[in-house]
Amino acid sequence: MVKKAFILFALMQLSLLVMAQESSSGYNVLKLPTSAHVAALGGENISIIENDVALAWHNPALLSNVQSQTVGLDFMTYFAESKWMGAHYARTFGARHTGALAIQYMDYGTMDETDESGNVLGDFSAKDIVVAPSYSYLFSDKWSGGATLKMAYSSYDSYSAFALGVDLGLNYYDEESDLSVSATLKNIGAEISSLHDREQHLPFTAQVGFSKGLEHLPLRVSVTLTDLTRWSSRYYHIAEEDKEQLSFSKKLLNHVVVGADLFLSKNIHCSVGYNFRRAYELKAGGGSHGAGLTLGGGIVLSNFTVKASYAKYHKADASLMFGVSYSL
Repeated sequence: MVKKAFILFALMQLSLLVMAQESSSGYNVLKLPTSAHVAALGGENISIIENDVALAWHNPALLSNVQSQTVGLDFMTYFAESKWMGAHYARTFGARHTGALAIQYMDYGTMDETDESGNVLGDFSAKDIVVAPSYSYLFSDKWSGGATLKMAYSSYDSYSAFALGVDLGLNYYDEESDLSVSATLKNIGAEISSLHDREQHLPFTAQVGFSKGLEHLPLRVSVTLTDLTRWSSRYYHIAEEDKEQLSFSKKLLNHVVVGADLFLSKNIHCSVGYNFRRAYELKAGGGSHGAGLTLGGGIVLSNFTVKASYAKYHKADASLMFGVSYSL
């Protein structure tokens, strides 16, 4: 009980330290999903319980539910032919300790280098690389906590930047009632070196969420609340002077991500999600078709799992994500 109280106190204190970081952030690849299942549930979920090592990216406390020696690969098509991909590995040490390592890579492809007049001088490449070791500890049969260190490196032509961030997570899971409740603080840290002296903040977010399996239906629902230290109405298409009149319920929706899993059998599920903030952002940018809606599904074959998802992160194009994992 002392350990749980200490973790809860540390989470609350750290949230106070980072509340002031509301300026524009960089390293936005840290906000992208690595789990195809999470991508199918709206892109934000910190509470689903399953044997998916990629979930450590979203909440390191969930590592305690991952089978030892599980490997995973993820691949997502992003807009403008960019590609987001990674590899994950988890291993348990004793009855309570689990460690994992993730390596994520964003390939932006090759772009033309031009002068002020638009003349092509050559080409250059751009990429982001994130190395993220994680650790989780099982406090009891129902409580677990964890941490992830994210080392983010960006390289754009001859410019580069490096940042360090930490994720902290806590999870309560009651297997009998199929209820999982989680809290996280993500991307706590700072930039070590910047791109051409342009300092950027990490995209800090505080989240809480739960997932609950229904008793008489093969359905699990999830609700995640994001960016709990920032309550802004800038995503609404209304006059500036009217923004202060927005009701609390409308502001709250800007932080809500909902999702549901329908289990067609023990080994097959379909998923759907809705991200209200993403819907507001895409509609504000002129892309309303399917804004905020995500879809996906998965198949489990013995120790092998395949998952896929569909989502829109940019009005220019939709993204497909695939994930495979295998427990050795």
